[in-house]
Amino acid sequence: MNKNLLSIAIILLAVAIVFVNLWESKNKDVASEKVVSTSSENVELSDSSEIEIGKAAPDFELVSLKGESVKLSDYKGKKVILNFWATWCPPCKAEMPHMQKFYEENKQDGIEILAVNLTDMDSGIDSIESFVKDYGLTFKIPLDQQGDIGRQYQAFTIPTSYLIDSNGIISNKIVGPMDNEMMKSLTEEME
Repeated sequence: MNKNLLSIAIILLAVAIVFVNLWESKNKDVASEKVVSTSSENVELSDSSEIEIGKAAPDFELVSLKGESVKLSDYKGKKVILNFWATWCPPCKAEMPHMQKFYEENKQDGIEILAVNLTDMDSGIDSIESFVKDYGLTFKIPLDQQGDIGRQYQAFTIPTSYLIDSNGIISNKIVGPMDNEMMKSLTEEME
């Protein structure tokens, strides 16, 4: 009996996820552009339909966990792994040691990792700081306090990562965790 209830609960959850994703995709056309406030900065957000492989990655500016301004366009000329995550996410926890190892091995080769924390969905700054310390993360951790950048980049399932080439063009989107070898292979394919 308990197995049947669990099966039904899983099916209902799957249906709810599909419904939410369909609803989100229909509502993305409501406003093609809007301005939102993150900290004291205004950030122009484009229609999320622009988030496609082969197109330029829309710029954004967020404040990092260390209080620094992080602007995607400042990384033009480098390959970027743009990752969306949260501290409570088990696949994110599995992915982070691989990201840190990959970053340490490749940061001298013009590869950057921007691990955008979906702060509006997370457990507070203390939890994020503790997570970063526990995992020994040394790459930039921009904070998406309002969730606007995560929505714009369609990070409905996390982790979600975008690989952005040195020209600022999206070369790939990965939904789910990556390991060191996968990141190496995907970045080698980029310009």
